[in-house]
Amino acid sequence: MVSLLGDAMMPVASALAVGAVYGVSGVGYVLASWTAPFVLFVLFGGVFADRVGARAMMVGADLVRIVAQGVLAVAFFTGTPPLWLLLAASALSGTAAAMFQPGVNGMVPLVAKDPQRANGTLKIADAATQLGGPVLAGLLTALTGAGTVYAIDAGIFLLSGLCLALIRVAPAVRAREPSTVLRDLRRGWAEFRARNWMWSVILVWVFFSMLVFGPYVPLASRLIGERLGDAAYGWVMAALGAGTVVGGLVAIRFRPVRPLAGGAVALTGFTCIPLAVALELPLPLLMAGHLAGGAFWAFWSVMWATSVQTQVAPDVLNRVTAYEVAGSVSGAAVGQALVGPVSSVVEPGHLLFVSTGVTAAVCVALLLIRPIRRLRRVPGDGGTAEPA
Repeated sequence: MVSLLGDAMMPVASALAVGAVYGVSGVGYVLASWTAPFVLFVLFGGVFADRVGARAMMVGADLVRIVAQGVLAVAFFTGTPPLWLLLAASALSGTAAAMFQPGVNGMVPLVAKDPQRANGTLKIADAATQLGGPVLAGLLTALTGAGTVYAIDAGIFLLSGLCLALIRVAPAVRAREPSTVLRDLRRGWAEFRARNWMWSVILVWVFFSMLVFGPYVPLASRLIGERLGDAAYGWVMAALGAGTVVGGLVAIRFRPVRPLAGGAVALTGFTCIPLAVALELPLPLLMAGHLAGGAFWAFWSVMWATSVQTQVAPDVLNRVTAYEVAGSVSGAAVGQALVGPVSSVVEPGHLLFVSTGVTAAVCVALLLIRPIRRLRRVPGDGGTAEPA
């Protein structure tokens, strides 16, 4: 939860601080410089998490992010940081996140007997940070400047690393036969490819990331910030977090027999988010749209995470997670990099209308693909199943 607070603050701080100096294109490039190394190195993060343990990799990643955020804090306190420094620090943070993220999924079965309840709880924790993080980042940026936000974020990652260092879990069972990084990558790919439902979702998600997630933060921060002010953007993101709380609570209680089908139906509600911004609604309605969209998004996320954790064997879970994470965010880097040039020739509001249509099309595609639609929940708490 501590780490999530830092993650929740940074998109808002980056969008406002970088956008004020380098515009929408600068925000897109900085976000893309985070996403690209994340996609490139997350596969190795999965391998190393399976080899040395998820907790050790996560603590090390937090240490790297302390340095990256601290450097940017100093740069903002002493003047206007050059774009190359913002890009370099963002790339370093993205690489660290690539080492961190696979372990998050892999640790859940090690500490929880009921993965779905655990994932619902994680979503609620995520939502709690989304409630406070964006508002805190927006207010601090407006009142004290970006340097304060980056300094606080460095301290947050320090606390996160300390919390993780105190966690004690039984070590995961690992294969004893000699192996290499390349062989481990191949094994993870084979396990990923063997599950039709998994790679089908990721294939669809590439387009979703590129045309919805990638452009959303730069476009929304500009449209909301210019029209209603920087603090309003923080409140809208907080509403998104509140919706995530609702979705997480529902996901803890409601257990559809076909989790991905149920999640895909719920995901249609995510269209409220880009549509509300594109329509330039007043702040209360903007917040309502993000509240609803966040709830539906959280439910899908819990269904997806639980399916991965319960359908994949523990000894390869981190590696398979790395492949699904890399695929799911790979399109975002392209969308983030292109949003600046494209928004210079196409109205930002029109681009968000496109994102709304893409979201609806993604939901239809998920329901039309048979392995996704027919995947059944694993009986009982935890457990594994054969590849579909």
